[in-house]
Amino acid sequence: MKLPNTVYHLAEESNWPSIQRDGLLSASKLLDAAGLARADRARLERAQRLAHTELPTGVQIRDQRPMGPAALEACLVGLTPAEWYALINARVFFWFDPDRLNRQRAACEPRPQVVLAVDTAKLVDAYREEVAVTPINTGNARRKPARRGTATFVSYAAWVESGWESEALALGVPMRKRSHQPVEVTVAGSVPDVMRFVVGVYKLPCAQQFTPPGA
Repeated sequence: MKLPNTVYHLAEESNWPSIQRDGLLSASKLLDAAGLARADRARLERAQRLAHTELPTGVQIRDQRPMGPAALEACLVGLTPAEWYALINARVFFWFDPDRLNRQRAACEPRPQVVLAVDTAKLVDAYREEVAVTPINTGNARRKPARRGTATFVSYAAWVESGWESEALALGVPMRKRSHQPVEVTVAGSVPDVMRFVVGVYKLPCAQQFTPPGA
């Protein structure tokens, strides 16, 4: 089982200075730094964010409109929607597929974005215990959403050893083929030294999509 050489993170261009300074932080880590009142934090971390939000620190976090609570209730296994939002907000996400990245990019219009191309092997080597891969787009629960739960996040070690077996057993879904490529690679918490692994930075002005080098 081998991952592609490069993964991609899509960020708000307005957050680029903080990324260069602090690395990539999950939404929960960004909320830690913002020092919000408990109720305000819960609203942003454990409920659906319907609007793009700027925190008191000046850092921006995106909406979660594709993950409505009613849709999540229909597909979650062993979790409430609030717990799922908290689970998602506790991770940093990378795409393997530029087409999926561009669909997210389109949803961020008209705000400028920046793409970080990251060396997958170096990232995984440095964060092996925190890395998990997913077989689905965990941030989307529209159009017959796939069953999901904590087991959707398969640790890198388990994926190398047994593919998607742990997901199938825990969620009661058909066993995916070992050839089924991950959709996302995630890191729990933060990647404060992400710039060590960056092999390319691509700024995307309004309406511009991402084209990988050599494509």
